[in-house]
Amino acid sequence: MKRILLPAGGAILATGLLAAGLAGAAQAEPTYDATELAISDAKAAEVLNFWSKSNYAALRQATAYYWDNKDVKKVVEKGGYVGNTKPGNIEPIGAEKKVTVKSHNVNLPKSIGKVFFEGRDGNLYWCSGTSIQSKYRNLVATAGHCVYDIKANDEVVSKWVFVPGYYQGKAPWGIYVGKQAFTHYDLSTWEDFDRDYAFVTVYNGVGGVLNDSKKVTRDEYAAYKGAKDTKKVEVTKPEFDKGILDPKTFPDYSSVDPTPEKEVGPDTPGAVVSQKEVSEKTYKDASTGRGQGFKYGEPVTVTVDKKTYEDYKGLGNKTTDTAGNYFITSFYVQKWYIPGTDTKYYRTDYYILGHSIKDVGRLGDNTGGQGFAWNQGTGKVVRTFGYPYAKHPDGSKPYSGVTPKWCYGKTGPKATKVASLKIEEHVSLKCAVTGGYNGAPWLLKYSNAKRMGYVNGVTSVLYDTDGNDRWDYMSSPYFDEETHAVYSAAANVWSGPITGRLPK
Repeated sequence: MKRILLPAGGAILATGLLAAGLAGAAQAEPTYDATELAISDAKAAEVLNFWSKSNYAALRQATAYYWDNKDVKKVVEKGGYVGNTKPGNIEPIGAEKKVTVKSHNVNLPKSIGKVFFEGRDGNLYWCSGTSIQSKYRNLVATAGHCVYDIKANDEVVSKWVFVPGYYQGKAPWGIYVGKQAFTHYDLSTWEDFDRDYAFVTVYNGVGGVLNDSKKVTRDEYAAYKGAKDTKKVEVTKPEFDKGILDPKTFPDYSSVDPTPEKEVGPDTPGAVVSQKEVSEKTYKDASTGRGQGFKYGEPVTVTVDKKTYEDYKGLGNKTTDTAGNYFITSFYVQKWYIPGTDTKYYRTDYYILGHSIKDVGRLGDNTGGQGFAWNQGTGKVVRTFGYPYAKHPDGSKPYSGVTPKWCYGKTGPKATKVASLKIEEHVSLKCAVTGGYNGAPWLLKYSNAKRMGYVNGVTSVLYDTDGNDRWDYMSSPYFDEETHAVYSAAANVWSGPITGRLPK
């Protein structure tokens, strides 16, 4: 549903009654919704404990969340953008020390990270997001559908946290629990993807060492109810033999049977090549090049003594010369194989994991915060950063979701329209990423030296525009004065530390 906006500049309407009616309609609908995520200390501590227990196990279990747009049958681009107010911007905070950049490598901003949450289907997901400038340095920008579960009748998601700099289950700058989400009224009420953005206030970050380990006995390990772990350590055969004779330690020792060498093709992963001796006929019949049974170099002739010559029973040819010298010529072909393994012996060690948790301060103080821009012209260069992971419609999966990726280019000058998602004024960008990149910030005027720019969009929808079953474009809502209003409401809300019970 599109909002009714009064014309700028005091335009005269046909009648005062009509003007009053339109004004009343415009005022009847608020610009934004402010939704509670974890509004109390107790709730925030509960969310933090969920994600941090067992050494961040839940973070590693999450999968990429995205709106499946394979059903988008028609994408139309036409018209342009006319804001109702002048363009504006708010400067970023905490820019890194300015340095001279001579290479073309991209310096990733510290502000970007993953948004984690539990969907209404009970599964754990992630989107992308970024720290953005705010009065209390406590704000995250992401896609609206990474806060409202559009697939579940617009219900707000659960257990929402932001982890800047996320990498393989690690939170280098802490975990930031979402306190309150600010979204446009048209998204939360009408599922209007023209307003698919969200600004989320977060509590102070909580971090520290979550895997302080203490080695314990098997019985102590079994009795412990907190986070724990085991580790297999390779040992010698004498230690293994001694261990299995002791009833107290026998279950802790195990072995892995040897595996035989296996002949394979040259393109088999892990295959190695060596020489295999054959007869002269087999060698001459073999092909040249790279392959199982192909020639392995030239024949090899060595000089031997008379006894070796006479005792030789191999596949090579024996020859002599008039000077009384003895020779053996050997022939080789390629042997491609996966090496076998010897028997391996292991001991299982048991550990209980301790926690050393502390308040690490405000998000913006730790990572900085990108600036914010609205009513900007299109056709400008932006750089986007996010964590793609989901597969393309054709099943290919080029991204791991472990490290952030980026796209760079000019946004489309015309408005992108998709009727099935109520999209009439999105901005497009050519970029072949996949799901998980949703919520990724589009940064205008990005400084590679300062690692800062202005958030002027977030990834909302992925498109296959050429029909080859691979996403090749994405789009963002156009950030206008109403986006600014939603942002401003969020940017002035304090959240503070989590003073409730932290994980133990």
